[in-house]
Amino acid sequence: MRKLTAITLAALMLAACTSKEEKLKLRAEELCRYIPDHELIENSKGYLTADFYAVLDTMFNHLPDEQPLDHEWLYYFVTSNGGTIADYTVTAVEMTDRDHAVATISVRQQWEDGSFDSTTDIEEHKLYMERVDGQWLMADFDGHKADCINHIIIYRQEQALRDAIGEYLVDEIGQHYLQGELCVPTLMIVAASEELGSTTAHVWGDFWVDWYRLVGDTLKCVSGGNHSGRMTLEQEEGKLRVTAFEQTVDGAGNDASARRIFGPHYDVYTNIHGNQDIREANRNLQLRNYLRRHGISASYYQDYGWPAVEITE
Repeated sequence: MRKLTAITLAALMLAACTSKEEKLKLRAEELCRYIPDHELIENSKGYLTADFYAVLDTMFNHLPDEQPLDHEWLYYFVTSNGGTIADYTVTAVEMTDRDHAVATISVRQQWEDGSFDSTTDIEEHKLYMERVDGQWLMADFDGHKADCINHIIIYRQEQALRDAIGEYLVDEIGQHYLQGELCVPTLMIVAASEELGSTTAHVWGDFWVDWYRLVGDTLKCVSGGNHSGRMTLEQEEGKLRVTAFEQTVDGAGNDASARRIFGPHYDVYTNIHGNQDIREANRNLQLRNYLRRHGISASYYQDYGWPAVEITE
C-alpha cells in the first residue's frame, strides 16, 4: 500500500512538473512575439521586466543616430530582415531558480508567402525569463542587455565629450565672428587618445563654427570658419571642459602645422578635411540634431551665394 502511495505521489509530482514546464513553454512562446525588431514592439512594456524595457526604450527611442547603422539594433536580436519573418519555436525551458527560467528557442526565417528560406540555417538562442508579481516576463535575450547598457554608457560619454567641444567652439571661437541668432558647430572627430571615461582626454578633430539667422524656414549663414587641431579636455567639478586647443595655422604653414599636430592621424584628417561631401553630410546631420534639441523649426540652410540645402530627416 505504501509503495502504491509513493508511486501515485511521484506520478502526481511528475504531472505537476510537466504541467508547469508546459505553462512556462507557452509563456515563452508568447514572449517571443515581443523580441525587438527595428523598434520596440507595440504593447511590449507589459511583457518585459521594467529594467529591460527601460534599456531597450533608451536604445531605440532616446539615442539619436549619428552615423548610418548606429542604431540598427537588429544585430543584437533575432528578427526578420530582407523580406522574411522570424519563425520562433521554443524547444525547451529550464528553471534556474524559483523566479528565473531560460527558454531555448530555435529560429528560422520565413518568407511572406509562408515558405521558408532554405539558405538560412536554423539558429538557437536563449530567452531569459523572470517572474514578477506572479507573471513571467522577458528579462534578457542572449545576454544582450549588458551589451545595450555598455553602449548607452559609451554613447553618453561621447555625448558629454561632444557637448564640451561644442560649448567651447561656440563660447571661445564663435565670439570672434560676426554674430547671428544661432551659433552651431560641426564636429568631425578624427581621433581620441584616452578612454572617454578618464579624467583627461586629447581629441583631434576638424571643427567648423557657423553663425546663422533664421529667415522663414531657412537658416542663412552669416559667418563661420574652420578650426582644426588638438583639444585637451579635463574633468572639472564632474564636467568635461576644454582646457587647451592647439590649432593648425592659416596660410603657407598650414600643412606643416597639421602634420605636427595630427601626427599619425594626419592622413585621416586630410581625407576628412579635404572632402566637402563628408563635411556637408556631418553639417546637415548635426544641424538637424541641434534643431531638435532646441525645439527650433527650419527646413533648409544656405551659405551666401549658394543654393539652399534641405536639412534631411
